[in-house]
Amino acid sequence: MAERRHRPGRVGVLGLQGDVSEHQKVLADLGAETVVVRRPGDLAALTALVLPGGESTTMSMLLESSGLDRELEKLVADGLPMLGTCAGMILLSAEALDGRPDQRCFGAIDLKVRRNGFGRQVRSFETELEVKGLDAPMHAVFIRAPVVEETGEGVEVLAEVDVPGRPGERRPVVCAAGPVIVSSFHPELEGDGRLHELLLKKVEGD
Repeated sequence: MAERRHRPGRVGVLGLQGDVSEHQKVLADLGAETVVVRRPGDLAALTALVLPGGESTTMSMLLESSGLDRELEKLVADGLPMLGTCAGMILLSAEALDGRPDQRCFGAIDLKVRRNGFGRQVRSFETELEVKGLDAPMHAVFIRAPVVEETGEGVEVLAEVDVPGRPGERRPVVCAAGPVIVSSFHPELEGDGRLHELLLKKVEGD
């Protein structure tokens, strides 16, 4: 867990699906004020936003039906710091493979991502993951996780993992570009706030 507490303003957690309360707890432990985002007005005066896991096609439809999609587009264009985990990674990417034709991606980070790229629920796995910039491995839980198939200009790969059942094949699972961080796995399930810590440092301009 982080060594210092932050005063980063209001950090939103998208509350349409996923481990919303778990993300809130991690952020609160870091000293952040959090707000659950379910409608456009909840996005007012945010200094950062977390997009949790869930089912990315369903989340895409819920973003559209609630009107949050248009506001999220604006925040991406404005460079709001964001953290996307699992389905949140897919939503923030430039392109989602194996999704619905009308599935939204917001292009906050130049990645081409394949949904359920590691396999279905029965292929879920856990591993100890070395992440660039962190002083110790993260215990990473992959559940129907997306796979990064292609990284674009300006994307820094912070961690890669061996793909189970595919000897010699590695894929990026933590990436960053500008104010955005994404991961294929669920750090909040282990209560590990170090990726959230990186997000808050971006809020503070570190």
